[in-house]
Amino acid sequence: MKKSFLIACALFAACLTAQAQRFALIDMEYIMQHIPAYESANQEIEQSSKQWQDEVEKLAEEAKSMYESYQKTASSLTDDQRTAKEKAIVNKETEIAELRRHYFGPGGELAKLQEELMRPLQDAVYNAVKEIATEKGYAVVTDRASASSIIFASPEIDISDEVLARLDYAN
Repeated sequence: MKKSFLIACALFAACLTAQAQRFALIDMEYIMQHIPAYESANQEIEQSSKQWQDEVEKLAEEAKSMYESYQKTASSLTDDQRTAKEKAIVNKETEIAELRRHYFGPGGELAKLQEELMRPLQDAVYNAVKEIATEKGYAVVTDRASASSIIFASPEIDISDEVLARLDYAN
């Protein structure tokens, strides 16, 4: 009897605790699309990325041209000349790989630029969400855009517009 009573009390306490927690959702993509600085940052990132990609492709074309030239003349070259041309082609391909890694690799220029331009925007959104969550007593705020396991959520718990208002980007 005592055991049943304790279990019932524990279940009741668990239910009260679960009901006391409040949840909210945000849609980070929706929020970012309504921040003008996000669009300009994206454009700057795309322009830099395209410029760097063009530079890499130009070197790749040079390497291809070197290889095709080598293929055409290989039979008429001495062993030393062949070795020198092969080494030049390998060096060019190594240069391309290094440049690609410099621009697009982890910690590369693209990653640094994204961090520099996007981090302040993300921090501002995070701080606004944190303030709202603290004020309204939300235990959890989930990003609908990155939470693929959310099948349905009531629009009533979406605070994306409230976050935009807090950031002075209200619709």
